Amino acid sequence: MAGSTEMASLEESFRKFAIYGDTKATGQEMNGKNWAKLCKDCKVTDGKSVTSTDVDIVFSKVKGKTARVINYEEFKKALEELASKRFKDKSKEEAYEAICQLVAGKEPINVGVTKAKTVGAVERLTDTSKYTGSHKERFDESGKGKGKSGRENIVDTSGYVSAYKNAGTYDAKVKK
Repeated sequence: MAGSTEMASLEESFRKFAIYGDTKATGQEMNGKNWAKLCKDCKVTDGKSVTSTDVDIVFSKVKGKTARVINYEEFKKALEELASKRFKDKSKEEAYEAICQLVAGKEPINVGVTKAKTVGAVERLTDTSKYTGSHKERFDESGKGKGKSGRENIVDTSGYVSAYKNAGTYDAKVKK
């Protein structure tokens, strides 16, 4: 059997894959989807001797009849089942050692995660320095939104037409 440090990292890998993609998971039990992901990410499936179908069959074999998940002990049994298929030229113990080394210390890989990218039109549309008209009033100099004050129509009660250059000069002219 594998050493105690390797078994600890094997159990840690089990827990990481068990909670992957499920916010309610405790890490004590693993579902079939996460088992298949573990086998794929840790290169247990090679497409020749171990396929995704083999992985599903082994999962069904080790879990309870009505259960939908496996615990850590059933997980080790499943690895033993796949070890003899994956490493045919090795003895049962050596094959189990080798498959444990494949899985130990690994964690789920996020493949195909889309990253946000601002290019072309999106970049132009989100650049607040290029805004004109009423939209320009909604942002300050740094490009941060003003909130409600940027959307409210503030009524000018001065009595002058908006944008009149000599606003507020009437009193100075009359006093002369």
